[in-house]
Amino acid sequence: MNKTYRLFGYFIVLLLLIHAQSCNKFLEVEPQTSTSDLVTIVDENSAKTAVRGIYNELQSVNYYGYNFPLIINISADNVQYTGSQAVNSTLTTHTARADLGPLSVVWVSIYNTINRANNVIAKVPLLPTTNTFTEDARNQLTGEGYFIRALAYFDLVRTWGGVQILLEPTTSATNIPSVKRSSAQQTYAQIISDLDVAEGLLPATTNRIRATKKTVWALKARYYLYQKEWDKAIEYASKIIADQDNYRLTDSYSGFFANNASNTSESVFELYYNTNVTNTQGYNWQHSTRGGIGWVRPADQVVELLNNTSIGGDRNGLIYSVQANGASVWYGKLYYRTNGTDPAYLIRLAELYLIRAEALAERGQAGDAATSLADLNTIRDRANVPLLNSADVPTKAALLLAIENENRVEFAFEPHRWFDLVRTGRAQSVLSITNPNRLLLPIPYSQILIDPDLEQNPGLD
Repeated sequence: MNKTYRLFGYFIVLLLLIHAQSCNKFLEVEPQTSTSDLVTIVDENSAKTAVRGIYNELQSVNYYGYNFPLIINISADNVQYTGSQAVNSTLTTHTARADLGPLSVVWVSIYNTINRANNVIAKVPLLPTTNTFTEDARNQLTGEGYFIRALAYFDLVRTWGGVQILLEPTTSATNIPSVKRSSAQQTYAQIISDLDVAEGLLPATTNRIRATKKTVWALKARYYLYQKEWDKAIEYASKIIADQDNYRLTDSYSGFFANNASNTSESVFELYYNTNVTNTQGYNWQHSTRGGIGWVRPADQVVELLNNTSIGGDRNGLIYSVQANGASVWYGKLYYRTNGTDPAYLIRLAELYLIRAEALAERGQAGDAATSLADLNTIRDRANVPLLNSADVPTKAALLLAIENENRVEFAFEPHRWFDLVRTGRAQSVLSITNPNRLLLPIPYSQILIDPDLEQNPGLD
């Protein structure tokens, strides 16, 4: 790679970093994304600030604040992009190129999150304890770093396959160590290693906006489902489901998001936003009469499903229509707050029920099908749709399809559908994808320019 192209690559990444920072203001600005953070983590207060900095990047507009859910949602069939950047629709048609803007900003933001976590993991355990900064407090901050790093690598591997595993802080955006891409299997191994460490460090408390041991259990349930380790998926999902003093489905489906709800009994892990740190989802989803631009909308097929009383039931509370030229135009209202304070829902209790239902159905031991159906019906009952009986799902394949369909409407506008279809091997048939290479997204071109060790996914450019 010649010097001109490499310098151009550096310039592109620096622009992306500037964009990522300008789009998401936070009262605690350290650690800075493009520095080594060598001088910022020196005591209890700076350690806490550094951990807040990890969450800040996780909730940024280029991660869970908008762009990451965008590229995942419009890759499947529940959500359509109707905005001015028509090239984004290449994600829906599975023709996206490596120079697609959202891919670059998401990639950079996820690695920024990892770098911030690496700073905490490397430096916080070395700090001396004090009367107020106890070993437990130090372990909690370190454990949060491990948990979020695991989540970030989980998002990377689900989206792009095996990636470069960086476990030490980098001193700048351009100081990238010579690291080849790991395989997907190696990346997943790093994820479970981080989750195991986090589990040992974090307290077994309930906190819906900060990582705890319970948050680790929930992500482990998802991890083991992806790995097809059914016993483990059942075990970890059951840990959360059984904790009924702290985790319960809201009485109505809309209870977890409507009327400015946050931190409900259904939430296992969500990201908190306020008027200083805003979530831009609502602005992009809402009609102009509700303060938005409405560029992200429900796909026609999912509108039909949500409006079907025997499928969507009360989940039709996710959508509303506006009349335009004599026709109904449908919009989503999971994210709707004009001040940008909508939470980002990363793990809900409903997911744990459906993880356990799927793992039980797949395991297929005596009694598993009945227990799986009971979990599925728990979700259907809350949504006020007819319950299923064994005659409705007489085979393992029928039960698994019912669970897949339930996931589709239960998490209609949360970034689940694309990943669910890919991990179950159903994406090609359901979404009419003829090229299996398209089950991964292209590595951003700007990153390949800057890093000669980063190879493109096969068959993508």
